Amino acid sequence: MKTLLHNCRALLMDEAETLLNNAFVVVEDETILSVGTQRPEGPFDREIDGRGNLLMPGLVNAHTHIPMTLLRGYGGGCDLQTWLNQWIFPAEAKLDDRAVAAGTGLGLAEMIANGTTAIADMYMHTPAIAKAVFDAGLSANLSVGGVYFGAPEDFSPETCGDCSNQIRLTEEWHGAGNGQILVDASIHGEYTSNAPLWQWMADYARDKGLGLHIHVSETQAEHQASLDRHGATPIRALDCFGVWDIRAIAAHCVWTTPEDWAIMAEKGIACAHNPVSNLKLGSGVAPIPDMLRAGVTVALGTDGVASNNATDLFGEMKFAATIHPGVRRDPLAIRPMDVLRMATCDGAKALGRKAGRIQPGYIADLILVDFHRPNLTPCHSAADNLVYSATGRDVVMTMARGKVLYKDGIFFTLDLERIRREVETYALPLIFG
Repeated sequence: MKTLLHNCRALLMDEAETLLNNAFVVVEDETILSVGTQRPEGPFDREIDGRGNLLMPGLVNAHTHIPMTLLRGYGGGCDLQTWLNQWIFPAEAKLDDRAVAAGTGLGLAEMIANGTTAIADMYMHTPAIAKAVFDAGLSANLSVGGVYFGAPEDFSPETCGDCSNQIRLTEEWHGAGNGQILVDASIHGEYTSNAPLWQWMADYARDKGLGLHIHVSETQAEHQASLDRHGATPIRALDCFGVWDIRAIAAHCVWTTPEDWAIMAEKGIACAHNPVSNLKLGSGVAPIPDMLRAGVTVALGTDGVASNNATDLFGEMKFAATIHPGVRRDPLAIRPMDVLRMATCDGAKALGRKAGRIQPGYIADLILVDFHRPNLTPCHSAADNLVYSATGRDVVMTMARGKVLYKDGIFFTLDLERIRREVETYALPLIFG
């Protein structure tokens, strides 16, 4: 199918930070075919009138736990470890595939309506998540969040459940939908596992050509405990076992050090910055301006809804753009375009996807933002409006892989009423009785 998008301004997210007025963008099947200011010759199977709005790449959520929509607002007012152990882990122990699918559907609806077109998710019951994401039409890098609390000498991939889960997920879903679904290997964190699992996951990812997703230095206590156990930060401890010798996402990185950033820059480890979750849980503020100066790729994530309460990446962008100038008392600590790159092209890079730009040959992940809204009027700077003024409610069209998933309040791949019924009549009673 060939689609023409016209009557819009296009923020290309190229190196020149081009804002193309009166843009014409042609999409063929899943891919952007051409971009220009002259109407290309047809015919086209479909034309989409941008109505003078702003066209930009779809947003990339580089760290999520989608089914945690079921725990929105649950267990607030705690630090990370108290929150996990006293509230979240007991609730999650009651989940089954059906409940996870319901929570995933709810999260996907929120994300699609807010302009998200690709995600990196880490959670349990992952095949149920994969099916829901596949049907919804987004791109996703999925991982199981491998944990191992046993003695290192007792480790065996045959008896470690998350090794089996990793193998199953990879064999069933990696590459599905022409790469719509990619599977990443994963380690939940240094503090929820030990060296034999790290080595196995790194070797498995390398053998299968997967990336890797892991929580890193989210809290000061976690970071210090790694120093006490290994005499090394989590980044450096994991580096000894080849964990960073493949494409990798390190989520949070709040307490990472200059030595860590050097390893991240050298090995291409992407930081998934989750400012709202880190603030809500009192974990701290990641040193993102320093990491950018050190050459680290920084993407943007929302974390789970239970520690954020929303998956609106526009809201996340505003926090990322304001917290660092405020903390450092430097209005130039980070620019709006830096944050837009985190949410688009650098997020796609973290996921190993050719997306996040409006450029021929890139995946057709595109959104329209209504710049006629009062909160986006007037527009002296498109980047400033997007980062400081826009919300997910301003998105009027979401296209993922060339397919329109949402337009003017209508979902085309999700049955929102059915999802709500599943959440209200099955998933919530299962967890909370």
